[in-house]
Amino acid sequence: MLSTVRIAAISAAITAVAVTSTAAFAQKKYDTGASDTEIKIGNIIPYSGPASAYGVIGKTEEAYFKMINDRGGINGRKVNFVSYDDAYSPPKAVEQVRKLVESDEVLLVFNPLGTPSNTAIQKYLNSKKIPQLF
Repeated sequence: MLSTVRIAAISAAITAVAVTSTAAFAQKKYDTGASDTEIKIGNIIPYSGPASAYGVIGKTEEAYFKMINDRGGINGRKVNFVSYDDAYSPPKAVEQVRKLVESDEVLLVFNPLGTPSNTAIQKYLNSKKIPQLF
């Protein structure tokens, strides 16, 4: 009788593991800023200030991502491109990047302009494990 109870208990345990592990494998896990429908990309660039002429780069990137979205996105995901003015000021760059990471919850920061701004945001982005591309 005891062996029948053990077999039943072992069978129940194996069934429970199989059922719960299948559910875990079925769940998709994405980093903050990515989902089945969206990829959120952040950007800072000087739309004002001494380097405001480079603001056209941010507008061009925005147009490019709009074109990608108009063509169906990236593997069906739409790109949500969020771009803020850092006025080519390192303190403002840090403030805007914090907003992108903490409020907008972007997946990555793409093509921030200028060595001073990039140097100012590097440690913060590394500490938050947010990729800083280009």
